[in-house]
Amino acid sequence: MQIEEFKKELDILGIKYNENQLIQLEQYYQLLIEWNKKMNLTAITEKEQVYLKHFYDSLTLVKIINLEEQETLCDIGTGAGFPGIVIKIFFPNLKIKLVDSLQKRTLFLKNVIDVLHLENIEVYNARAEEYALNNREKYDVVTARAVSHLRILLEYGIPMLKVGKYLVAMKGNIETELRESSSTIEKLNCNQLNEISFNLPFEAGHRTLLLFQKHKKTSTVFPRKYSEIKKKSL
Repeated sequence: MQIEEFKKELDILGIKYNENQLIQLEQYYQLLIEWNKKMNLTAITEKEQVYLKHFYDSLTLVKIINLEEQETLCDIGTGAGFPGIVIKIFFPNLKIKLVDSLQKRTLFLKNVIDVLHLENIEVYNARAEEYALNNREKYDVVTARAVSHLRILLEYGIPMLKVGKYLVAMKGNIETELRESSSTIEKLNCNQLNEISFNLPFEAGHRTLLLFQKHKKTSTVFPRKYSEIKKKSL
């Protein structure tokens, strides 16, 4: 995806942007490539592919939720900052927390935040279950891109939401996971509001966005067989 194609897709998504935000995104890309030489941040390094499969893909969140109407967002298992850093660049109104279990990645994220001069965004180095346990009823939006089984994501994410607020799961194919998560959805006092499936431009892959709303307080429920949320490939 060339930069002009990226800008055209931003217009289609209805995302307003300025030249400074595009400069910040380019700085982010350069930092990603530089740090990737020292640690494994991403297998995708070609610029056109990063803009398509990381940057644009992160912004497809807006297909299912209006981020301009929200105040706080938590990105669980953010990895190299997808979608959290990209969302922050284009939606500076949001107060964002990035959570990741690997200290090396959190050092990278802090460097990106410093270099790009991003405000009201923090990085927390912790396993997802640890962070979720200490941050209940706190966020307007909890999201995760290509992270673990949907059931596990719901068990961590829903307790972190304020009542009436939203979890967005960014997934590939989801049919089996959604079916296996039906009892968890009921247990956590949330309901599925929407599901949007689409293909990335240039036949770059299939994506599904799932929107859940928390309708009353819920007890914290953690999965027995998972000690930590793990990043998956889409």
